[in-house]
Amino acid sequence: MPPQLVQDNAQEIRAKIAYNGEVLITYLNQDITLEKLHREVREICRFSHDQVFTIKWVDEEGDPCTISKQLELDEAIRLYEVNRDVELTIHVGLPLDSNSHRTYLAIRAQELNLGLRSL
Repeated sequence: MPPQLVQDNAQEIRAKIAYNGEVLITYLNQDITLEKLHREVREICRFSHDQVFTIKWVDEEGDPCTISKQLELDEAIRLYEVNRDVELTIHVGLPLDSNSHRTYLAIRAQELNLGLRSL
């Protein structure tokens, strides 16, 4: 697991990368770009160059938040700094195939309908 190279005067972010039942630690430059984060994750998780994957972090309310844009990565880092978190936890996953996604949506819709009926 190669750490992201950072300059001595740059602030580092300790990142805990969770993937496939393993937890890996790396250090990221505070002003990392989404492209560099993708490269780092590919290297750590040993993904091929064409492997599609998702990146999520867990916010202070415990909600998973997808990082698919630079703005979302910047917000994750900003909240990491504001909350003075020890580390930024990142969950890496493989995207669902279309059938799995449809099944998930059907189950979620059913849960919501059941919840509304009980009100």
